[in-house]
Amino acid sequence: MIGASGFVGRALVPALAQRGEVIAVSRRGTAPDMPGVRALAADVTGSFRGALEGVDVAYYLVHSLGSRDFSGLDRRAAENVAAEAERAGVKQIVYLGGLGEDQPQLSAHLRSRMETAAVLTSGAVPVTTLRAAVIVGRGSAAFETIVALVDRLPVMVAPRWLSTPTQPIALDDMVRYLDGVAGRPEALGQSFDAGGPEVLTYGDMIRRIARIRGRRPLILEVPVLTPRLSSYWLHLVTPVRAAVARPLIEGLRNPTVAHDDRIRSVLPFPLTSFRDAARGALDPDTADPARERRPAAQPSSP
Repeated sequence: MIGASGFVGRALVPALAQRGEVIAVSRRGTAPDMPGVRALAADVTGSFRGALEGVDVAYYLVHSLGSRDFSGLDRRAAENVAAEAERAGVKQIVYLGGLGEDQPQLSAHLRSRMETAAVLTSGAVPVTTLRAAVIVGRGSAAFETIVALVDRLPVMVAPRWLSTPTQPIALDDMVRYLDGVAGRPEALGQSFDAGGPEVLTYGDMIRRIARIRGRRPLILEVPVLTPRLSSYWLHLVTPVRAAVARPLIEGLRNPTVAHDDRIRSVLPFPLTSFRDAARGALDPDTADPARERRPAAQPSSP
């Protein structure tokens, strides 16, 4: 797994370790101390040869947000992984991309996610792409930003992106989709939209988290707060630094809604509501234990 130390990677490693050996690739070579997991230090933008030896399914969960030329770095990383996967005889690449329609107004961040998918699929190894918007869980930059706004600002002067529709998905559900497509023949070479059960605006998410927190913030929506100013504003009041916040905020002007639900036929299971996902992320002790006991959908034999 490439990007094992990231927000999604940390949750996915234990799920994959239940079915086989996991090579957890990250820059620092950190991985959970558990049976079946082996850490490997590697930089996908540099020398990556040999990192995928003996790998059947390679998960690609990395991005370079926060870097000055994140688009160029992401392109180089995808080229390196596609080439090494082909050389090593990898059977499948699973890529976690972003929702968003290809249009002239598409943000640089979302366009880079699409370009990464194109680079990966240009190689000989079949790629399964799962496209998601906001992933709701502890450690998600987008989710933590919303929580911080609720906790720190009793009055919010917010830009127009507050009304942009999106389709958040619970981290647990995203992990089940990522886990479930591995080795599944009908998923090879396919791109799936992965959304939760509700389409919400960012304002809706702020208000729902506020209710969970027992708060009632006053939200004033104005048309003059540009994406650049928004990112600096978020830098002042949230844990997300401006270099990361700016491309994320610029992407909030683009609707990120699933336009097909084929993944729900390939891997059918009840999806988690935004309220339950947010409550579980804010207080893990409130998570539904019944959901934790439900087995993830298992792939058919390749």
